[in-house]
Amino acid sequence: MSEQQTPKIVPLRSDVHGNLKVRELGGFEHVKGAHMVPVTAHEFARLGAEYPIVFVKNSETDQFQSVALLGLKVGENLFVDGDKWKGVFVPGSIRNHPFVLAPAGDNKEQLMVGLIENSPLVGEEEGNALFADGEETDYLKAKKDSLVGFLESDQMTRAFVTVLAEKELLTSQDVTVNAGGEKINLSGIYMVDEKKLSELSDEDFADFHKRGFLPPLYAQLGSMHQFSRLAKMQADA
Repeated sequence: MSEQQTPKIVPLRSDVHGNLKVRELGGFEHVKGAHMVPVTAHEFARLGAEYPIVFVKNSETDQFQSVALLGLKVGENLFVDGDKWKGVFVPGSIRNHPFVLAPAGDNKEQLMVGLIENSPLVGEEEGNALFADGEETDYLKAKKDSLVGFLESDQMTRAFVTVLAEKELLTSQDVTVNAGGEKINLSGIYMVDEKKLSELSDEDFADFHKRGFLPPLYAQLGSMHQFSRLAKMQADA
């Protein structure tokens, strides 16, 4: 999919898509221009070994979202190398392509399984069939299970990020990265404030522990070391 092409998301229906097939992710064309992607708290431990994990704020909703940085410049993904991915762990939001969970009609709470119909992975010639005799194939069932798992992780992540914001643990920071002599300034990103985290009350700390928030918190803090990895990749690009 070229960067100019807008993803066409449609509801997945057996009567419309009965003959469609989906090839396994063989390339990363759809994210080559993405310098960040949304990630869930359950992924932080694995992501933090390769990518800086930061938070960004939606200017329209004022909601925070956790993202993995894949590049230092807007429109540049340093991990895409032709058909290959330079990292070991590929974020779930990328792996699920071309399947998505999207709001069903006007009801934002109700979700449907959608398909990015104009993805190069979708066609009738080759790949995994989605339906057989009008019934979902095991391949599609597995993909839907993966989406549901990702949704559950996403919901926990929203709760996690909301609590961080409520406790004022997120602080805005401008980051300057030196990439092979080129200084790159990153703005509009938020990180966990270690000082405020250390000042949390015993009650709040116990609550974080009980809700499983501590592992992703520490993984996010540890992931800050990966800025040097991005700087080296940028310098070598």
